[in-house]
Amino acid sequence: MVEVMVSDSLTDTRAKSSATTRQAMLDAARRHFVQESYENVGLRDIAGDVGVDVALVSRYFGSKEDLFREGLGLGEKEEIVPPGLSPEEMAAYLADMFVNLGSEEDTKKDKEHVEHMLIILRSASSPTASRLVRDALGGILRPLAEALGGKNPELRAGLSMGLWMGMTILQTIMSL
Repeated sequence: MVEVMVSDSLTDTRAKSSATTRQAMLDAARRHFVQESYENVGLRDIAGDVGVDVALVSRYFGSKEDLFREGLGLGEKEEIVPPGLSPEEMAAYLADMFVNLGSEEDTKKDKEHVEHMLIILRSASSPTASRLVRDALGGILRPLAEALGGKNPELRAGLSMGLWMGMTILQTIMSL
């Protein structure tokens, strides 16, 4: 019975260690993709940041493309726009994400949205990543258009996204 408990404890420790290592690799990948384009990020760099063999990155994520997709949050079922937010409140919500970024009031979710936007901007010109970037933008624009409703919601969502991207660029490059 003692052996079983020790064995279960080892299994739990390995599972936790595995999840921790996987998350560390994902965090390192996001940091790299925020700072550099898709083409300039290597799996060896990510593995080196975490102190693991590059084969482990491939084992957990499959490919660089899959890692990039997960870094963007593609496939996650989170709400882009908070439920119950009216179209009239949309501009204030999006502006607030930038005004409060870096303050104690900002949330992890808001930071992740900006991080995803920076990854998209840095990698949009990559032939390999461009398809994933289009998927990511579609995953943002569709829910935004649905939330806006009214006349020409896709156009208005696109204009909102363009403004949001411009604000992200200004904030990042000019530290506004």
